[in-house]
Amino acid sequence: MKIATYNINGIKARHETVARWLAEDAPDVAVLQEIKSVDEAFPREVVEDAGYELHTHGQKGFNGVALLSKTPLEDVTRGLPGDDSDEQARYIEGTAIGETGAVRICGLYLPNGNPAPGPKYDYKLGWMARLEARARDLLAAEEPFLMTGDFNVIPDDRDAARPEAWRDDALARPETRAAWRRLCNLGLTEAFRTRNPSPGHYSFWDYQAGAWDRNDGIRIDHFLLSPAIADRLTDCTIQAEMRGRTKPSDHVPVWLDLDI
Repeated sequence: MKIATYNINGIKARHETVARWLAEDAPDVAVLQEIKSVDEAFPREVVEDAGYELHTHGQKGFNGVALLSKTPLEDVTRGLPGDDSDEQARYIEGTAIGETGAVRICGLYLPNGNPAPGPKYDYKLGWMARLEARARDLLAAEEPFLMTGDFNVIPDDRDAARPEAWRDDALARPETRAAWRRLCNLGLTEAFRTRNPSPGHYSFWDYQAGAWDRNDGIRIDHFLLSPAIADRLTDCTIQAEMRGRTKPSDHVPVWLDLDI
């Protein structure tokens, strides 16, 4: 099973990019972030014409996540548990059935948190605590799962071309990295780093100041795997060349290959 996570930075602006990507690269399951569309306004034909089932959790002009699958997804739920007052569309779950097993896919768009410190950063850290609680519940239920999406977390200095520029940013502050480590230390495997330990791998390049041309990137799009799914990992790669295509997102897809 090939699963891809991709922050598309707006389906209306990038529907042609997404359609071409689905046709050419054909993930079995795709997890999208920043669709920036309410559910009823999402151009479903972009996905359905390519042979995918679509589930969205949208919000007008901001945020929004989606699950796309070539085979039916079971038990799709929307919203991260733990705060009934949270109206931001940032989380979706569904179970994908493979040839030899199933995996619960938790798709997320974690808050940016800037400016930090401040209310937006408090919301980010609170959201991460709720994500940790959800991971604990899934582990306790012994349900094979993965968490993937735009985490807005630079895990360590290897994951930024210029780490010194991010020291005080919400993506790399010590509190953010500590929350990330707490999540990983539950027993989750950070898929990309198990296959690619070296620095210089990025999944985001800003549109400003020629960041792509200078390879001034950061790695903030991740896969975290429960132990049962980590045992089925065969590869994890970043499709960096997508950033150089016509009308790109500022993020690129990250791919996970599972023997399932």
